[in-house]
Amino acid sequence: MSKRTSDGADPGNDPYLEREREKYGAPVPSREYITEQLEAQARPLSRKDLAEIFGLGDDEDALEGLRRRLKAMERDGQLVRNRRNGYVVVDNEELVRGRIRSAPDGSGVVHPDRPGSDVYLAPREMQQLLNGDRVVVRLAGQDKQGRPTGELVEIIEHANREIAGRYYEESGIGFVVPNNKRLHQDLIIPADGRANARHGELVTAEVVNQPSQRRQPIGRIIEVFGTEIAEGDEITVAARTHGIPVEWPEEVLAESEQFGTEVPEANKKGRRDLRDLPLVTIDGADARDFDDAVYCEPLKDGWKLLVAIADVAAYVTVGSPLDTEAAERGNSVYFPRNVVPMLPEVLSNGLCSLNPKVDRLCMVCEMHIDQDGDLKDAEFFEGVMNSAARLTYEEVDAIEQHRDPSLRREHADLLPHLEHLYGAFHAMRRDREKRGAIDFDSSESVLEFTEEGQVADIHPAERTDAHRLIEECMVKANVATARYLRRHRIPALYRVHEPPALERLQNLRQFLEQTGLKLGGGDEPTPADYAALISEIRQRSDRHLVETIMLRSMMAAEYRPDNAGHFGLALDAYAHFTSPIRRYPDLIVHRAIKHILSGEPVTSFQYTEDQLVTVGEHCSMTDRRAEEASRDAIMTLKCRFMADRVGGEFTGVISGVTSFGLFVELDELFVDGLIHITNLEQDFFHFDPIGHRLVGERTGKEYRLTDRIRVRLMKVNVDDGKLDFDPVAHPLGPDGEPLPQSEQPRRKGRRRRRR
Repeated sequence: MSKRTSDGADPGNDPYLEREREKYGAPVPSREYITEQLEAQARPLSRKDLAEIFGLGDDEDALEGLRRRLKAMERDGQLVRNRRNGYVVVDNEELVRGRIRSAPDGSGVVHPDRPGSDVYLAPREMQQLLNGDRVVVRLAGQDKQGRPTGELVEIIEHANREIAGRYYEESGIGFVVPNNKRLHQDLIIPADGRANARHGELVTAEVVNQPSQRRQPIGRIIEVFGTEIAEGDEITVAARTHGIPVEWPEEVLAESEQFGTEVPEANKKGRRDLRDLPLVTIDGADARDFDDAVYCEPLKDGWKLLVAIADVAAYVTVGSPLDTEAAERGNSVYFPRNVVPMLPEVLSNGLCSLNPKVDRLCMVCEMHIDQDGDLKDAEFFEGVMNSAARLTYEEVDAIEQHRDPSLRREHADLLPHLEHLYGAFHAMRRDREKRGAIDFDSSESVLEFTEEGQVADIHPAERTDAHRLIEECMVKANVATARYLRRHRIPALYRVHEPPALERLQNLRQFLEQTGLKLGGGDEPTPADYAALISEIRQRSDRHLVETIMLRSMMAAEYRPDNAGHFGLALDAYAHFTSPIRRYPDLIVHRAIKHILSGEPVTSFQYTEDQLVTVGEHCSMTDRRAEEASRDAIMTLKCRFMADRVGGEFTGVISGVTSFGLFVELDELFVDGLIHITNLEQDFFHFDPIGHRLVGERTGKEYRLTDRIRVRLMKVNVDDGKLDFDPVAHPLGPDGEPLPQSEQPRRKGRRRRRR
């Protein structure tokens, strides 16, 4: 019989009692129940108060367990203690928990873990903080721009353990200026921590002391690259700059090696046997980790589509060294010619990867797709498979679109199944268009390398129906997953994409006015409104730039336990299931599905809702971090490629207009450079921020956003990833030739005398 306290709290009513008992034997109240009681009391409570409410009496083990739990909840930012040692729940109307994103001027914002507005922190509040730190802040009001402002209450976690940058010495003082422009404080390097680094060299430094209210952070140099980024070091430097773990802890490698290279027969028992089914993987030619395999067969009213995904959860168990390291990395990071994997290669490229002609454990989503491409129902199960073939996008496109005879002979036994896949794909594409999902064409470039590792060529990436086929299969599996999780009401991570914020929409509409375009939908445009605009600009020469500005108007997708739908895909629920080798949220989703399949109660699932809030925020951060690091490395390689082309002429589009000059994006290379305002014609140019243009005072000459222009490359800074241009001809017509003087836009109105 449970013991009820005078305050009405009954330990037996803790909905997560069984989960706690499985973990600890004689458990203390769960985090959820502690939070519930604090909120019910609506006042700060001390540890003694809570012990009385839960009726722990003089049980020393229970009291010690409560002390440790409260300390852990403090450490994770769920609770804070006031000056009277009373505990207060965070994420309420006054306290906000989140991650810092700093600005070059020393200010910052806290991006909340839970949905809510960013909180602005003034430079004085940022003195103890660096970009990426996790904090609790108290809401303090609003600034002149109407932004919520905050005051620092507690630092939960410092994010920066190592910092890459350039080492300098001035007046005997050594310091490192970070490569990452979001790190607004230099790192002081004492004399005994300089490791023979010389003035101006690129280094990595370990942070020995984090910043305080009275001093900057202090560090010691642990790696010296030299004065320039050597060929082959661009990836290491990008990873160091953004704090991406590269080396593996010994215990992680040891654990990964113990599984061997083949699936033991005992591990295949109890699973559905799919080894006679011709599942195939379809990936890029340079892929090494194969997450997913597909199979399709016709039904009377549609298709049966199977998406089999590597069963990473069968090897990576909660709390193991492998799991801890995978959670810290959050995802694999893909660079040209290289990858920093989330899991050691013996798993990511070996035992977990769905390699051809070998048995592999998998999680399977079996779906019924109707003739209209709609998902009618789905089933999940654990399976064992043997991939019939490893196909590339190029091969599948050659087989289906170009009817390549040699490839069709080589894969004759797979042709019927590929035909069925394409049939389902075309139906799913119709469903996508009917929903109004946004479909940006790829604006990425492909870097071709010589055997020596130098960039030989850069050209636009080609996206074929083979790419879209796999994308649609994965989207449908992820939709089925989200519905499955919602139906069983289990805590999990969803991939959430919020509708655009009003301020971003206003900026987009202001830009579109200059291009003669419009976005429908007023203040609440739908995905279909975006899709209609994309269709309208498909044949325009400035399509890539317009799509880039449209993308900037949209919110970043996040991992959250609260399902708020996916705006870009026009879906009311979406969860990542298809890439557990390279994305940690997918691994958590697999664990949730396995828990449902086990028949155990949802309340015994090992993740709490608040844990998922924290994990989701961390994985959203590592997702952004990977994108920034990859972009930095690619820009370094592109600049090295351009360094041999100084003096050459290129065509491009004006992608940015500022008070100090014009940014120009070169055609097909997708690389930006600057024309400084002093390098324009002999005139005084006025910056018009509303019209996104520079206007010559004497000549009336206009340089406008999206104008086409020919430039000459004057200078390349490989380390900073910057190109300097001079104008050659502007504006250009559709044929790439300069427009006649009579057709060039000019400002109307009287001229002012230049002073």
